[in-house]
Amino acid sequence: MAIARLGEALIFPNPESAHPSGAVAYGGDFSVERLLVAYSMGIFPWPSGPKQIWWHAPAERFVLVPGQVRINRTLKKVLGHHPYRISLDTCFERVMQACAQTARPDQDGTWILPEMISAYTQLHHMGLAHSVEAWRGDELVGGLYGVALGLGFNGESMFSHADNASKVAFVTLAAQLERWGFYFIDAQVHTPLLESLGGTLIPRRSFGELVRAAIDMPGQPGPWRLDADLQQGRSP
Repeated sequence: MAIARLGEALIFPNPESAHPSGAVAYGGDFSVERLLVAYSMGIFPWPSGPKQIWWHAPAERFVLVPGQVRINRTLKKVLGHHPYRISLDTCFERVMQACAQTARPDQDGTWILPEMISAYTQLHHMGLAHSVEAWRGDELVGGLYGVALGLGFNGESMFSHADNASKVAFVTLAAQLERWGFYFIDAQVHTPLLESLGGTLIPRRSFGELVRAAIDMPGQPGPWRLDADLQQGRSP
């Protein structure tokens, strides 16, 4: 199955025509307009190197429902000690940089390119991209970022420089998104961490329907702020 090469036009093939690898297209750029078209179709970018942008829509999508996040006994105990202060949208670019710079055992280098950081920061200033921060004192020790369209949150990357920091950040975000009525948190592909929190695979077509339903809703414009009782991290 052929993979489309993108030109200047802000169009993508139907995600259902994706290659078995999940690749829908390659090329194009990181303009905010192109990113918004992609996310509205259930497609996300995954660069393989400088100037090598691949756009993906896997046959199965790994998602979580904010109100159904699963918290085991160990994590409940962690949350009970309130180890980190959690915030939203206070240092978006720092969170992206930390995600890019954090070494990962399954990756050789980072796929978060400087031009991506610039583009997503523009989306952040537009109130569409958001960060979650976990603080120990004045030190940023964990977090994640993603893009919100309507009532859907498309998670992009997370990092942790202290025990359970990204977990606490994630479950706190999920608790806030549940209060705002969000339909889903997209994790793109399976990870053991998010599986432990209740993530599940759904067919690409079902995910597309979920995205279309979510973007028809008014959403929650940024900048985001946590409800006061969630700022120390707690079980949703």
